[in-house]
Amino acid sequence: MDPVGDKEIRASFVNCSKGEASRLNLPAGLPELPWEHLDFLGWRDPGAPDRGYLVVPRGDGIVGVTLRVPQGVRRSFTKTTVCSVCLTGHPGAGVSLFAARRAGPAGRQGNTVGAYFCADLACSLYVRGRKKSQLAGRHEETLPLEDRITRTVLNLDGFVEKVLELEGER
Repeated sequence: MDPVGDKEIRASFVNCSKGEASRLNLPAGLPELPWEHLDFLGWRDPGAPDRGYLVVPRGDGIVGVTLRVPQGVRRSFTKTTVCSVCLTGHPGAGVSLFAARRAGPAGRQGNTVGAYFCADLACSLYVRGRKKSQLAGRHEETLPLEDRITRTVLNLDGFVEKVLELEGER
């Protein structure tokens, strides 16, 4: 992913108001992020643990999506869950259900879409092995890295497409 600045990030959000986008907390150290290893920018808001954000390259620009995480969900420390985007397995609370309000009229009516993501939204780093899951005895995939990256991008694109989908069109 190419580096993006705060103004470009704030202008990219499709499922919140401009006022909400102007008030969201951007990730710390934005210029120092490992952009060359990111397929998308994802972060959790440290001031609001129930919020997360995605900024995804699409076409010639970027699309930002605000996310919510249900609070009070108890996770078993003995169960393993798998991210639906990068397919990384995590123990306990390492994967969270994120819900995104749909863009446009459907979102204003309260319609949402959801997916299970790595709780820290660092899928790109897990796929590349730059960040390790805390899962003991993790199964190593034999799929080549480029194919795993492509799969992750396609899975994320499918989620973003559902957020952007116009009401009544399927």
